[in-house]
Amino acid sequence: MPEGKPAGIACIHLEETMACRIFDDPRRPEVCTAFTPEPSVCGDGQEQALELIQSLEVASLPAGGVS
Repeated sequence: MPEGKPAGIACIHLEETMACRIFDDPRRPEVCTAFTPEPSVCGDGQEQALELIQSLEVASLPAGGVS
């Protein structure tokens, strides 16, 4: 996503199964490559991970709530 990924919008490389289409591709963004899953972000499973990530996205929105 050349302009960045807005909060609340799924990555364009995310499959319906929540897998990354470009996981082993050199075009994979550095932020994704450097990300290390941990319980504080990923919780105990997919549902909790999505809730936690959404909370982090909302908390990191600039003033005015626009990403």
